[in-house]
Amino acid sequence: MVTDATAGRPPRPIARAFPWFVAALLVVSLGIPVATGLSALKTAPLVGYATTGPSNESQLVNLTDAPSFTPQFVSAPVNTTLDLELRNVGSYPHTFTLSATPGSEARLPSNATPSEVYAFFHTEGTLANVSVAPGALAWANLSFNASTAYDSFEFASVVPYQFQAGMWGLLNVTSTGPGLQVSENTTDAPGFQPSILSASPAHYPASVDVLVTNLGNLGHTFTVVPQWNVTLTVGNYSSYFTMHAPLVSATIPSGAGQSAWANFTVPAAGVYMYLCLVTGHFASGMSGLLYVGIPVPPAPPQPSTAIVDTWILAGSGVLFGIGLLLAASASYLGRFPKAPGSEGKGH
Repeated sequence: MVTDATAGRPPRPIARAFPWFVAALLVVSLGIPVATGLSALKTAPLVGYATTGPSNESQLVNLTDAPSFTPQFVSAPVNTTLDLELRNVGSYPHTFTLSATPGSEARLPSNATPSEVYAFFHTEGTLANVSVAPGALAWANLSFNASTAYDSFEFASVVPYQFQAGMWGLLNVTSTGPGLQVSENTTDAPGFQPSILSASPAHYPASVDVLVTNLGNLGHTFTVVPQWNVTLTVGNYSSYFTMHAPLVSATIPSGAGQSAWANFTVPAAGVYMYLCLVTGHFASGMSGLLYVGIPVPPAPPQPSTAIVDTWILAGSGVLFGIGLLLAASASYLGRFPKAPGSEGKGH
């Protein structure tokens, strides 16, 4: 009687598992070089490009008991939303009352009586009429379109005898076009994302408005170096700002989602550095560059893995060849039955 030559053959788990081991080796031999090669590729840095939009500006005006406005003369470009922060630093109430009629012909005479001051604003109309109590803070939010270029609007306090004592001023609208707006983010790394901004104004000086949003929990500043093509270091930035006031140094509140506007004017084309002045943040690399009227340099070309990682590709070939040999050996040892008669004959 003839029996199956493999009957009673002891199990060979190692031989049967060997092909699976070889398959895993092949995956590793091909996967590691591919992953390593991809990680070696350098990606281009992100760039934030400014767009033209209505300018957003914030300015502080103090109301004093002199009585006076400080500053007495305020300026804003056309196509601007101007947020005036009115702070009463005195002990008496004051008003910020802005005429709606521009021009030298629509000006209060210096000898106007309190009743004539009130009648003037009643007749001319007002763009703002804000009362500010002692020690209080109030806001006047104003917008100016292109038709108001070169116009001047008078403002005064209508509290009796304050105008007569010198509490008046002018808001001058310039012909400068709309500002450039761009978004920036801060992180707890600490760092800026992106760390490169680009603005292309049509004229100089140019208004730039940066909306900075906090993506982390730590507070920061967005501080712009006032001179173009100047690079600060950890060793000299503190002394530099004692001699040169920044173009802007906006405080970015702590907490995710908090934001603040950094509004400033650049005098000329160039590369302007910005950084965070919170202790230790600049030293940790929290800085960026603003390219104004200058193209952002192109990123270096991505290196070819065939050139940069030659040893990886050569190693892949060697491992792949070894894998093929092991696969062939595994197929022979683990799949082919032994020759008839090698384990005895059945009757």
